[in-house]
Amino acid sequence: MTSVQVDKHNDGSEAVADGESTSAEGYQRGLGARQIQMIAIGGAIGTGLFLGAGKGIHKAGPSLILAYAIAGLVIFFIMRALGELLMYRPVSGSFSEYAREFIGPFAGFVTGWTYWLFWVVTGITEVTAASAYMQYWTKNADGWLDQPQWVFALLFTVILFGANLISVKLFGELEFWFSMVKVTAIVGMILICAGILTIGFSDAGDTASVGMLWNQGGFFPNGIGSTLMTLQMVMFAFLAVELVGVTAGESKDPKTVLPKAINTVPWRIAVFYVGALIMILSVVPWTHFQPGVSPFVAAFEKMGLGVGAAIVNFVVLTAALSSCNSGMYSTGRMLRDLALNGQGPKFFTKLTKNGLPLYGTSVSAALMLVGVYINYEWPGEAFNYVVSFATISGMWAWIMILISQIRYRAKADRGELPQSSFKAPGAPFTSWFALAFIFMVIVLMGIDKDARISLYAAPLWALILFIGYQFVQRKNTGQLEDVKS
Repeated sequence: MTSVQVDKHNDGSEAVADGESTSAEGYQRGLGARQIQMIAIGGAIGTGLFLGAGKGIHKAGPSLILAYAIAGLVIFFIMRALGELLMYRPVSGSFSEYAREFIGPFAGFVTGWTYWLFWVVTGITEVTAASAYMQYWTKNADGWLDQPQWVFALLFTVILFGANLISVKLFGELEFWFSMVKVTAIVGMILICAGILTIGFSDAGDTASVGMLWNQGGFFPNGIGSTLMTLQMVMFAFLAVELVGVTAGESKDPKTVLPKAINTVPWRIAVFYVGALIMILSVVPWTHFQPGVSPFVAAFEKMGLGVGAAIVNFVVLTAALSSCNSGMYSTGRMLRDLALNGQGPKFFTKLTKNGLPLYGTSVSAALMLVGVYINYEWPGEAFNYVVSFATISGMWAWIMILISQIRYRAKADRGELPQSSFKAPGAPFTSWFALAFIFMVIVLMGIDKDARISLYAAPLWALILFIGYQFVQRKNTGQLEDVKS
């Protein structure tokens, strides 16, 4: 389906073939409301909270709560902007399609390939992390569990790859249960901490108090500057929340399901990030947290619950597998969207009989396996560099969403396009505010020596994309001339 064909299906109309509901792009609409809701919830909960928050607490103290709250508000503005676009035209290419329509073909090309790279890089880190988490159970094990790290990396990649090529329903089910584990863990921690604060049980009962949020050196113990410098890792924690937009072409009822999922963003962030951190830091002084140590593990230890380490290890393993699963899902769709619009190899357009992008998913999975080897051979600071590059790549998608929404709203207000049934409140001012916030985070990344490497890599990636686009343009022009002749 080319861009011209897309315009013929602006209403996201569905076709019926062999009794199956399909989108205009050929995908099967196999994701129900239950799965979309949990994909939306799980997309905002990952290792950035379960592991990364420890570093943030160490750097900013209790004020990390404020950083998550403000960034969460910005994420809500981004998601409402995306929601407005999705209700205008729900397509699987999502923000890549919108960038192509409202900014230009080159913007769509850059967005599609950058988001694909983001998920490949993220998948590399997450499948490597998942295999590392397995060492918690295998280091003292005998028999089949006593395997080197690369074996589990291979096993996880193959399993998730297979699941993504069986059916979109299976992908949705995996994400549903992955998300359920994460949600249950956070809710359980909140309830335990609430019990300690009100009843006073466990080893932490005598000292637990909400006053610890400001009695341990103040709410900003290391200054506001330290809080600002945590925004990069805070935004990284929220990456993948936009994945719900990629599911638009495979949602059973996108006009109903997607707005409901997007409107849950505020309470998701309020409960799972702000609420969880308020509870944990009211039970455990912020000075007890260290980089590289999960705040959940530290809290369990303070409470005298030794089983906490095993529980959190299982949860972060689940979070890593969820992220890798999402990566395989989204990369295949992005590559197919690029190919359908003449911006990628044509063989990526092939779908299986179940309506799944075979070659796009296969190539992405193969690259994730290469990344496992690279991470195994050269660990060092590679993870920090990859996280920084993933952050800048993911934020590019957010920037394109916001600019596309601003331009769409202007055209809709002039009567050039139909109005969306799910308008972003306060737009375009909220979209401009979100853009300004994202650019501030990018500036802060330039100040942070650990994150600066991603800004060095960005121009190189931009050059590669520019050269690739020129090649694609010449190829498409040549093909058009051959047709005319």
